[in-house]
Amino acid sequence: MSTISENKPLHTLHQAELATFAPEVKAGFQEKVKSVAIIPSLHTHIVVIGAGAFGGWTALQLLRQGLQVTLLDAWGAGNSRSSSGDETRVIRCMYGANQMYFDLTLRAISLWQDFEKQTSKKLLFKTGLLWFLYQPHDETIDAALPLLEKNGLSYEKMSVQEAENRYPAIHVADLNHVFLEKEAGYLKARESCQAVAEAFVQEGGIYTQLSALPGKIEGNKLKEIQLSDGNTLQADAYVFACGPWLGQLFPEVTGHILYSARQEVYYFGTPAAQSSLFENLPVWIDWNIQDTVYYGIPGSTHRGFKTAYDRKGGGELFDPTHGERIITKAELDRAKAFLAHRFPALKGAPLTESRVCQYPNSPDGNFLVDIHPQASNTWLIGGGSGHGFKMGPALGEMAAQIILGQQNLPTLFSLNRFGNFTVVH
Repeated sequence: MSTISENKPLHTLHQAELATFAPEVKAGFQEKVKSVAIIPSLHTHIVVIGAGAFGGWTALQLLRQGLQVTLLDAWGAGNSRSSSGDETRVIRCMYGANQMYFDLTLRAISLWQDFEKQTSKKLLFKTGLLWFLYQPHDETIDAALPLLEKNGLSYEKMSVQEAENRYPAIHVADLNHVFLEKEAGYLKARESCQAVAEAFVQEGGIYTQLSALPGKIEGNKLKEIQLSDGNTLQADAYVFACGPWLGQLFPEVTGHILYSARQEVYYFGTPAAQSSLFENLPVWIDWNIQDTVYYGIPGSTHRGFKTAYDRKGGGELFDPTHGERIITKAELDRAKAFLAHRFPALKGAPLTESRVCQYPNSPDGNFLVDIHPQASNTWLIGGGSGHGFKMGPALGEMAAQIILGQQNLPTLFSLNRFGNFTVVH
């Protein structure tokens, strides 16, 4: 088990620093500060390394600002090693009282819808999100309600009996009530990354499937990057949005704070007579925060009934390049037992597919968007922490504006916020 500085076990950060569903925001961290910005011109060339949810969207937004942009990815947009791969991702607005993430998600939904129109691709599915709640009141849910109401987002609180009548396939007798976040749903993940890369090229960007390593830093600037084909590439500025690899690329800057935690995802076969029923259920989160939080995305492009245990910081460290992506029997059996309890008709359902992925975590569950402290022309974007995919369009827009000096850097996403935290392997 990895630990954090001051000898804090990772699993003790489950509801605080590593809260995937409502990351901690400490006093003062909603502020924004000025940062070094590049002065764009028609000849300004920026290289973005990483074509996942953060990198792909940042590259596209920079391109639309009139810059020359090159996008690189070692294995291709949405590849199986990346944190933006697999079939689907949850999209939701509820982050407790966290205004920053609420606003980012709301903006992202608008940008996702615009992108669907631009590309004629269906990527966002507003199926709703069912929160399975065990207590009469929940801090995350209760704190989010004013934001939902202020912005006209619909929700519904159902009694156990009401939920049972509406969703007979779900066992709810052990719950206190069920909360339906109506504007939530899911996104196609892998296909979205590929669609963004395609749009980037169609709009004039240069996309190449190569890996890259940072070169020498001289005079407070990164001079070049080294490509896997043996060549070097020079640009005016560089953006490293490398997901689970970001800590490895800059060990002296991010290696002590960013780490990749192993996650397992399962797809189960549904009964033939009920396949449509299970395919069209809302996304769901079993909000058992005192024990195990499972979530699921029923409509996962016909791959099966997607179920996963959200391990947050409790997952073991995982090497995204060399790690074997083989699920464990103990975790699978645990997921099957949960599935049989919550969805009785799926008792004994066969496993049709599985994934081993990773969360590129930060100590507090918040993202990283900041300048390399020794290279003023180099930006680091990452720390998705298991909840960043849905915000890709909005975070990419924000990152592009920060890089170009059009808005200030949120201290919530800065390197300085980490203080003395260190991940100890």
